[in-house]
Amino acid sequence: MEQQQRGGRRILVVEDEPTIAESIAARLRAEGFTVDLAHDGPTAVRAAETSDPDLIVLDVMLPGFDGLEVCRRVQAHRPVPVLMLTARTDETDMLIGLGVGADDYLTKPFSMRVLTARVHALLRRVERTADRGDAILVGDLRIDIDQRRVWRAGSETQLTPLEFELLVHLARRPRAVHPRERLLSEVWGWADASGTRAVDSHVKALRRKLGADLIRTVHGVGYALEAR
Repeated sequence: MEQQQRGGRRILVVEDEPTIAESIAARLRAEGFTVDLAHDGPTAVRAAETSDPDLIVLDVMLPGFDGLEVCRRVQAHRPVPVLMLTARTDETDMLIGLGVGADDYLTKPFSMRVLTARVHALLRRVERTADRGDAILVGDLRIDIDQRRVWRAGSETQLTPLEFELLVHLARRPRAVHPRERLLSEVWGWADASGTRAVDSHVKALRRKLGADLIRTVHGVGYALEAR
């Protein structure tokens, strides 16, 4: 692991191509972040455990084991926002990445301006939820905003940062229908509707973790939280 000291939030960049890794690190340092670099799967997991980054920029294709396995292991240790990078245009990669705990994704090649915008948006989501410190009770669902913890029927479940943010957003207006496009705008911070599959993937993850009856699908529109 290579480390670049800088004030502000800490970001772990995991990329096996040195030129790309250094370019990302340089841009993020210019934005005021502390940047750690890792170039393979095992090193990335160790770095995430020891440095406690605020966000991880994670390439899918890595030596040792791939970014999907890195994401699984990191999220099992401590939920952290993950921006996944993929060289493939196949939507399957994106959906698998979101399914194992990634919060957002970029397809290579990408502009550094877009990458930094996504990084700032991910960090703002976490900060925005933390600023609304309180508890939400909807039926047998309990959400502790301050501690970022979730229980259903008394059983605690660990969520990724974006799963948590999405659940909070739905729970603040239970039984109201939230259109996919609005969720993308208000939770993801995306200005267009090109990522509606990301919404579907995260809803699927919430149902798997908290119960299939938790969120109702309103076909052709969006989702509503239905905890009783």
